[in-house]
Amino acid sequence: MFFRRPPQKHSVAIAMTGVTLGDRLLQVGCTDASLMGAIGLKVGLSGRVCAVVPDDTHAARAKRAAEKSGFLLELETGSLERIPFEDAAFNLIIVDNQDGMLSSLRPEQRVAILQEAHRALAPRGRIVVIERAARGGLGALFGSAASAPVDQHYKSSGAIAALEAEGFRAARLLAERDGVSFFEGVR
Repeated sequence: MFFRRPPQKHSVAIAMTGVTLGDRLLQVGCTDASLMGAIGLKVGLSGRVCAVVPDDTHAARAKRAAEKSGFLLELETGSLERIPFEDAAFNLIIVDNQDGMLSSLRPEQRVAILQEAHRALAPRGRIVVIERAARGGLGALFGSAASAPVDQHYKSSGAIAALEAEGFRAARLLAERDGVSFFEGVR
């Protein structure tokens, strides 16, 4: 009992993404450097970790994740509407929407990003969208407004409909835990 290991901070996210040694991973956005670090570390040296981020703030987080966790990172900063990697290059794509990066965009921008993700994902590859879970009760009334405002179209249809609309199969909610939702789709 005294030698019990404390639970890893991002063990749920690692389980939900299904990231494994040797994966070819693309992360879109970087809200949480420690989360990206935990996921990137799982890929190991036999895999590939790439990130496409919208701005220097996300880029700094991604660089910090790679430096602290010790994995090699291919980082691209700029428009998310054109992913600068070859077709079918990745078997796992993670979209970090915790700060509303995806859900706050206009529908045509969101469509372009998800179409690019579909193009860059290998057949039978998985996409996982990580976002803050909608709060209910008093939490919804008094919660902080730290994330970007959600586009009304996304708010009404959500991640599952967005993934399905761009050709991802078997789109579903994997889990909601500790205020975070995990959505999955397959190419």
